[in-house]
Amino acid sequence: MKKIDVRKHLLVPRHEKLSEKEKDEVLKSYSATTDDFPRILKRDAALQGINVKFGDMIKITRRSLTAGQTVFYRVVVLS
Repeated sequence: MKKIDVRKHLLVPRHEKLSEKEKDEVLKSYSATTDDFPRILKRDAALQGINVKFGDMIKITRRSLTAGQTVFYRVVVLS
Protein backbone atom coordinates (compact mmCIF):
# COMPACT_ATOMS: atom_id res chain seq x y z
CA MET A 1 0.00 0.00 0.00
CA LYS A 2 1.34 3.42 -0.95
CA LYS A 3 1.99 5.84 1.91
CA ILE A 4 0.43 9.28 1.41
CA ASP A 5 2.25 12.45 2.43
CA VAL A 6 -0.56 14.70 3.70
CA ARG A 7 1.81 17.70 3.86
CA LYS A 8 1.72 17.88 0.05
CA HIS A 9 -2.08 18.07 -0.11
CA LEU A 10 -3.56 21.29 -1.47
CA LEU A 11 -5.68 21.94 1.62
CA VAL A 12 -2.94 21.39 4.22
CA PRO A 13 -1.25 24.69 5.17
CA ARG A 14 2.52 24.97 5.44
CA HIS A 15 3.91 23.83 8.81
CA GLU A 16 7.46 24.70 9.80
CA LYS A 17 9.42 24.31 13.01
CA LEU A 18 10.87 27.53 14.42
CA SER A 19 14.41 27.71 15.74
CA GLU A 20 14.90 28.56 19.42
CA LYS A 21 15.86 32.11 18.43
CA GLU A 22 12.72 32.54 16.30
CA LYS A 23 10.61 31.02 19.08
CA ASP A 24 12.04 33.50 21.60
CA GLU A 25 11.31 36.41 19.21
CA VAL A 26 7.67 35.30 18.82
CA LEU A 27 7.25 34.92 22.58
CA LYS A 28 8.78 38.36 23.15
CA SER A 29 6.70 40.05 20.44
CA TYR A 30 3.48 38.74 22.00
CA SER A 31 4.70 39.18 25.60
CA ALA A 32 3.62 35.59 26.17
CA THR A 33 4.81 32.19 27.31
CA THR A 34 4.42 28.87 25.51
CA ASP A 35 1.44 28.11 27.77
CA ASP A 36 -0.44 31.01 26.14
CA PHE A 37 -0.36 29.46 22.65
CA PRO A 38 -2.63 26.77 21.23
CA ARG A 39 -1.22 23.25 21.17
CA ILE A 40 -0.57 20.75 18.40
CA LEU A 41 0.05 17.05 18.96
CA LYS A 42 3.45 15.65 18.06
CA ARG A 43 1.67 12.84 16.19
CA ASP A 44 -0.34 15.29 14.02
CA ALA A 45 -0.17 14.15 10.40
CA ALA A 46 0.98 17.60 9.22
CA LEU A 47 4.09 17.28 11.41
CA GLN A 48 5.22 13.92 10.04
CA GLY A 49 8.66 14.25 8.50
CA ILE A 50 9.47 17.30 10.64
CA ASN A 51 11.75 16.47 13.56
CA VAL A 52 9.77 17.99 16.44
CA LYS A 53 9.91 17.51 20.19
CA PHE A 54 7.85 18.61 23.16
CA GLY A 55 7.88 22.41 23.52
CA ASP A 56 8.85 23.24 19.93
CA MET A 57 6.92 26.02 18.24
CA ILE A 58 5.32 25.46 14.84
CA LYS A 59 4.53 28.28 12.41
CA ILE A 60 1.48 27.55 10.26
CA THR A 61 1.06 29.70 7.16
CA ARG A 62 -2.37 29.61 5.54
CA ARG A 63 -3.55 31.20 2.34
CA SER A 64 -6.60 33.41 2.70
CA LEU A 65 -8.78 34.93 0.00
CA THR A 66 -9.41 38.03 2.09
CA ALA A 67 -6.14 38.50 3.97
CA GLY A 68 -3.76 36.98 1.44
CA GLN A 69 -1.76 35.06 4.00
CA THR A 70 -2.24 34.43 7.70
CA VAL A 71 0.22 33.05 10.24
CA PHE A 72 -0.64 30.96 13.29
CA TYR A 73 1.62 29.53 15.96
CA ARG A 74 1.23 26.25 17.87
CA VAL A 75 3.31 24.59 20.59
CA VAL A 76 4.05 20.87 20.30
CA VAL A 77 2.70 18.62 23.06
CA LEU A 78 2.91 14.86 23.47
CA SER A 79 -0.77 14.08 23.97
